[in-house]
Amino acid sequence: MIIIQVMGGLGNQLQQYALYRKFVRLGKEARLDLSWFSDKEKRGEVLAERELELAYFDRLVYETCTQEEKAQLIGSEGIAGKLKRKLLPGTIKWFHESKIYHPELLQMENMYLSGYFACEKYYADILYDLREKIQFPKSGNPENEKMAQEMQERESVSVHVRRGDYLDAENTAMFGNICTDAYYRGAIEYVKKICGNPHFYIFSDDIPYVRQQFTGEEYTIVDINHGRDSFFDMWLMSRCRHNICANSTFSFWGARLNPNDNKIMIRPTIHKNSQVFVKEEMEELWPGWEFISPDGEVK
Repeated sequence: MIIIQVMGGLGNQLQQYALYRKFVRLGKEARLDLSWFSDKEKRGEVLAERELELAYFDRLVYETCTQEEKAQLIGSEGIAGKLKRKLLPGTIKWFHESKIYHPELLQMENMYLSGYFACEKYYADILYDLREKIQFPKSGNPENEKMAQEMQERESVSVHVRRGDYLDAENTAMFGNICTDAYYRGAIEYVKKICGNPHFYIFSDDIPYVRQQFTGEEYTIVDINHGRDSFFDMWLMSRCRHNICANSTFSFWGARLNPNDNKIMIRPTIHKNSQVFVKEEMEELWPGWEFISPDGEVK
């Protein structure tokens, strides 16, 4: 049995779900472990705010593991399990993601998997199936349907600007100065060269900032959804014809769920400052994407 730990925000949860669906398509017995969301004390004050947003979707089908099935792979939660992990590590079947792509992952059988699994290559071949499985509920705000219809009728491009927690000192060291002003200028100019008369829909967790940065008739600031309803911003991104993403799994999934066969998907060359961009490697691991560097250069 394969058990995949579900944790983090919506984008990460969808990646873990996508990997689960990949194992199911391979004919393997797979389960999701949702216990991370019920153990707020271990997660800390900030992470305690995370919710199981997979539950927001309509008719999303998955199987969850039991405590007994989990314990068979990694030991129990109590003292006995901790001792087993310390004294008999060879009996523990617990895989921790440590790099962007693990080619051996899909060959595993009995294993508990922890990680975010952002790499497109894991599930690129089943994205058509994931688009059918991942169905957003109907929004209670009619402005969402109105805007989605508008997006379908024009050369619409979503632009995601993530700030919020990325402005914290620790996160800035890891994620900052990647999606710079030059990155967005380069991405927008790239789309303009290919598409006739594109219109850009700006999504952000810092609306006052993007109102200052993106002015003019070619931009629409999307300020419809707040709080729990921010979930619907991903749906609106997926209704655009093309997508410019931040270094954020939230906008990655807005692009992945976009069914347009001729879409342009743009992402930054790196997700974290600890990474080094290797063009040939990223083209293999993220098929169909365009890459733009922090200085605005198309790679």
